[in-house]
Amino acid sequence: MSGSLPGVWSVADVERLAAERLAPDVWDYIAGGSGDEVTLAANRAAFDRVAVVPRSLVDVSACDTGCDLFGVRSALPLAVAPMAYQRLVHDGGELAAASAAAAAGVPYVVSTLSSEPIEDVAGVGGTTWFQLYWLRDREVVGALLRRAEDAGCRAVVLTVDVPVLGRRLRDLRNGFALPSWVKPVNTDGDVGERVPGDSVIARHTSAVFDPSLSWRDLAWVRARTRLPLVVKGILDPADAARAVDLGADGVVVSNHGGRQLDGAVPSVVALPEVVAAVGGRCPVLLDSGVRTGVDVLRALALGAAAVLVGRPVLWGLGAGGEPGVTAVLDVLREEFGTAMRLAGCPDVASVRGLTASVR
Repeated sequence: MSGSLPGVWSVADVERLAAERLAPDVWDYIAGGSGDEVTLAANRAAFDRVAVVPRSLVDVSACDTGCDLFGVRSALPLAVAPMAYQRLVHDGGELAAASAAAAAGVPYVVSTLSSEPIEDVAGVGGTTWFQLYWLRDREVVGALLRRAEDAGCRAVVLTVDVPVLGRRLRDLRNGFALPSWVKPVNTDGDVGERVPGDSVIARHTSAVFDPSLSWRDLAWVRARTRLPLVVKGILDPADAARAVDLGADGVVVSNHGGRQLDGAVPSVVALPEVVAAVGGRCPVLLDSGVRTGVDVLRALALGAAAVLVGRPVLWGLGAGGEPGVTAVLDVLREEFGTAMRLAGCPDVASVRGLTASVR
């Protein structure tokens, strides 16, 4: 049981607590996917089909769960995924989540659409990466990159799978809107008012995101930051290879947690072919569907360097603020360490040497 949140033995326990405590429309916003939520369900089902072949007769009396991620040591092969508007689920918002990540020794990725300033989140003291959305106003994009560097962020994560927002039916049915105290403070600071039958998030995204994002823009970003550049939202192996050719220092295999194209391939299914296409030229991370420490083991055995964890962190915030996020990260650390030992892996490199397949 996690000492930071009583009654928690798994991430699923935290999910149940958050579902009980959050307003229904907020729960739908963080839990839902796009369309009929086929890809949302497929992400989880695909992980359950990954089979790992454990090794035997390996000394696992000492087990090192740490790894290097873009020049910084992480206590786990894991980072907190970028997620918008975290004050929706708890007043502590991004500052609470970043503080829990710092205490756990894992990177925290602050979103362009954070409800706290980049500088304040980075000032918490952990390893911070900045996630960049491609905006219509290039001056704002350039300013965000400069702010991220000046704040001490250690990487830029460019999200490339949101030319437009996926059609999220739960939000449309709820007429979802942000409360007055939750704003995208790093950009224009306003998303508009509630409109019945419409999503304020979708309207805002349509107004400020630029759907013309293309390969030339990746080169533009690469030329304007000295930080490691990670491209998030890759599923096609050819796209991954081209991103590396253009200077990407890492790629994230991701279908945006099932929130963009409904019917897209589950991330963990796409992972092995992307790893093969990259050919060891940069780390390949995985996002979408990670719920347990065993999932982390599965992803690494299929070739990932690390994973990004999204919704479980929001569940932790909703269930108990910073202690809730700490509970989630504690559970994942314990589960991953146990899985490593049971698989005969004394370190992360040996996890990547396991045999695994998606059945």
